[in-house]
Amino acid sequence: MKRVYLDNAATTPLDPAVVEEMTNVMQNYYGNPSAIHALGREVRTLVEKARKTVATLLNASPSEVFFTSGGTEADNTAIRCGIAAYGIKHAITSTIEHHAVEHTLNMLLKDGVIDKLSFVNIDEKGNVDYAHLEELLQNNERSFVSLMHANNELGTLTDMEKVGDLCEKYNAIYHADTVQTMGHYQHDVRKLKAHFMVCAAHKLHGPKGVGFLYVNNSIKIPPMIYGGAQERNMRGGTENVYGIVGLAKALEIAYAEMEQHQSHVQGLKDYMKQQLIAEIPGISFNGETDADKSLYTVLNVSFPEMEMADMLLFNLDINGICASGGSACSSGSNIGSHVLNGIKADPNRPAVRFSFSKYTTKEEIDYTLEKVKMVVKQNALA
Repeated sequence: MKRVYLDNAATTPLDPAVVEEMTNVMQNYYGNPSAIHALGREVRTLVEKARKTVATLLNASPSEVFFTSGGTEADNTAIRCGIAAYGIKHAITSTIEHHAVEHTLNMLLKDGVIDKLSFVNIDEKGNVDYAHLEELLQNNERSFVSLMHANNELGTLTDMEKVGDLCEKYNAIYHADTVQTMGHYQHDVRKLKAHFMVCAAHKLHGPKGVGFLYVNNSIKIPPMIYGGAQERNMRGGTENVYGIVGLAKALEIAYAEMEQHQSHVQGLKDYMKQQLIAEIPGISFNGETDADKSLYTVLNVSFPEMEMADMLLFNLDINGICASGGSACSSGSNIGSHVLNGIKADPNRPAVRFSFSKYTTKEEIDYTLEKVKMVVKQNALA
């Protein structure tokens, strides 16, 4: 049976060049990067070379890049340590953030670390109300702002420059959750004014279990994980050397081929959207879908009401189509998507997130459209 993978917002397949780079390190470099002997120094050189690669691509200093186990750890470190370092008592976020942000901030509120958690208004497509954000910044003490660049379920983009300017105006600390967009857009940290940005390598054809946290050199935070002087005293624990090398290679490839991939993937997304509109009466979309307002790798489809709507993803799966019914990090949960709830999407309409990559083909989209139409027709309300 044909298998089509359209869940790239959850994770992406490894680029063969990344596998090759990692395999070479696995086979030939095994020293502990903290060791002072020759084998350790060789591996330390690999880690620092990877750090310099990442920093150069972001227009950052290597001293601002810290490797982590992934995006969730990076988000947690930014939020928990950033708030602790400056004694901040007020945080601002939205109701449609990833749970790595939402749950962490709610925990800090529950534990009394912060006194107040405000939620900026969003519209029915997931757009941030910047006037309300400014109002929250203006009417509260120094704030910690945590907003994602692109929503992982909807694809709706937030204007990072606008948020950064507002945070600068009101002396707020700005954490940008860039997990979904790192490697898909150019991020120049000297222009964006974010204090924190994050990456998970597996979202851009790199390995799982590794990511990084960018910390602007204008601020200082304590570690979240203690136990050693690794990562310039910022993260205890022996470095995931193979993963770090793979991350740097994946990001390097992403930047080198970004324009080509954007054009290819946006074309597939637009094509699928147009075909769905033409072929399925009553189809609509959750979040923004225009190219300048939406992450080009994500299309969240709102299907008409149907029989056995809760079986839609299962029916797609048995037809060989891998997609998601919202956030991949909640897969297997029978709780509705907090993102779709946050934008007040119609709970009677089943939603599917199709997400694409550089490896997705038009033939795969045509196959998916064929099967989607069949499943919808089979389950149409009488």
